[in-house]
Amino acid sequence: MNKIAQFVKVRRKQAGLTQEEFALRSGLGLRFVRELEQGKPTVRMDKVNIALGMFGYEAVPGRMERTEE
Repeated sequence: MNKIAQFVKVRRKQAGLTQEEFALRSGLGLRFVRELEQGKPTVRMDKVNIALGMFGYEAVPGRMERTEE
């Protein structure tokens, strides 16, 4: 979720929106926006897609990245 968190935070800032303004415009709660941007691992995907939809994106299935240890 960190990539999505980073993406939303960067795009929101590029749009010149505060978290409060983004929450209001998207119809999402401020608490959700904060938790999403902090990378909370348990967030509702329907709400994630609302946030991503503000920038013309959506979450789709993809392969997991493997990390070498």
